[in-house]
Order: sequence, then structure tokens, then C-alpha cells
Amino acid sequence: MNLHTIETGLFKLDGGAMFGVVPKTIWNKLNPADENNMCTWALRCLLIEEGNRLILIDNGIGNKQDEKFFGHYYLHGHDNLDQSLRQLGFDRSDITDVFLTHLHFDHCGGSIIRENEKLIPAFSKATYWSHSKHWQWAVAPNEREKASFLKENILPIQESGQLKFADHCGDQLPSWFQVKEVFGHTEAMMIPHIKYKEKTLVYMADLLPSAAHIPIPYVMAYDMFPLTTLNEKKTFLKEAAENNYTLFFEHDAQTECCALQMTEKGIRAGEKFKLSEWK
Repeated sequence: MNLHTIETGLFKLDGGAMFGVVPKTIWNKLNPADENNMCTWALRCLLIEEGNRLILIDNGIGNKQDEKFFGHYYLHGHDNLDQSLRQLGFDRSDITDVFLTHLHFDHCGGSIIRENEKLIPAFSKATYWSHSKHWQWAVAPNEREKASFLKENILPIQESGQLKFADHCGDQLPSWFQVKEVFGHTEAMMIPHIKYKEKTLVYMADLLPSAAHIPIPYVMAYDMFPLTTLNEKKTFLKEAAENNYTLFFEHDAQTECCALQMTEKGIRAGEKFKLSEWK
């Protein structure tokens, strides 16, 4: 098995929204804001190469939205999905599975491309994996979360016939690829646990968007059910610390991975490193 970091660019989100009730005097030291209170975040994905399967977890924000949309999120940086795949000797047609932790636009926007005014799957040969409960939540969104679920990112997946649900067809996923569901950020977000050389790498999605979010009270204002997130974090961090999991961060612009350590203040980030340095 080979694990590869896929960088798809950087974007900006409001710092207060990302850190919830944590005061700016604290979070601004962790991820300094610009003059508009916006902080830079990564759009980092994971590619798993094993046997005849090439599994991509999430795929960034994509590039099919209009200028007004991107004006809200300040997409920047030198990386993009196609370039990152090419650097590894792959292209989109090589991907066999696209695993979507959830369907917010910054996690699944690269799933669909616009070609000759038609919306088609960006990964023509891939199975797209979602969760049945989350899918229903996303296609009939509540008013608070509606802006995060864009129909053009979601409905064409089902129309293509390439969609499967991990909670219904999980036996078709490899045994070393385990999925745990969490419900605080959004309904039935999936957190992949990858077994690799007797170790476990956990793709954190938006349960812990960055290493700065490891302290229990650091819960995003974007989360639908923040007290649920808080309890899910407690449970996960205890398990992760006891079992020496390695955490892989989707949105941390500085840190790809970290170990955990116990401190007098509780569980905190330990050694930080790139996935390529993981031993």
C-alpha cells in the first residue's frame, strides 16, 4: 500500500466561524487572520494506492463555480487536483473509488466537472461512495446548511449511476479501510480509518479540521450540533491516544499529520510531520 497527500489548493474562511466560542485573542495565535478576519485553510485530500484500487478521499472545492462564488472563499495557491495527481503519475481516469466524507462543497466540489455545458463526473471510471443518511440530508438541506450543499456537486453523481452507499455496500470496501460515523458537524459524516503496517491513519475531515482544533472546546460554529461534536471529540481522542493513531488533517494549512500526547491540559498534538515522513 502507498499513501499520497493530494493538495488541491488553499482557501479562506472566517476565523470566528472556524473556532466557534474560542476568543480571537486565542485562536489568532494559532491561525492568524487577515484584515477581513479570514484565515487560510488547506483543501487536502488523501490518495490510497493498493493493488488494483486507487482510492481518493474527498476532492476539494473544484473549479466549476462562478467568479462570485470563489470571491467569497479566496481560492489561492499553486496546487490543484489534476496537478497533484500528475506529479504521482496518475490522472482522474485512474481513480477507482472516490470516497466522500460528506457533501459540503469544499469536500466534494471536485466530484463533478462542467463539460460542454453538461455536468458530468470528474472521475469517469470511479465508484463514488457516500452515506445514505447523509445523502438524504444533503439533497433536502435545512436552511442553515443549505449554502454548503450545492446540487451541482451532488445530484449528477447519482444520475451517473456511479453512486454507492458505504453503509449499504461496505463489504465492497477493503478490510483495511474502516469507516466510523459522526453526527455533530453534519448528519452521518464518515471518518476513514486506514490500517497501514500495523498502524492506523485517520482522515479527520471536519471532526478535527486542523491540529488547532484538538482541544475539546474548539468546535466550529459551522457544526450543526456542537455538543454532539464535543462528545464525539472526547470519545475519539481518548481512543486515538490509547491506540497511537496518526491524524491526517484536511484543512490545516501548516500540518499534514500529527501524533497525540497527554499533557496536564489534556490530549494535545504531539509530533507534527508530513505524510511522506510517517514511519
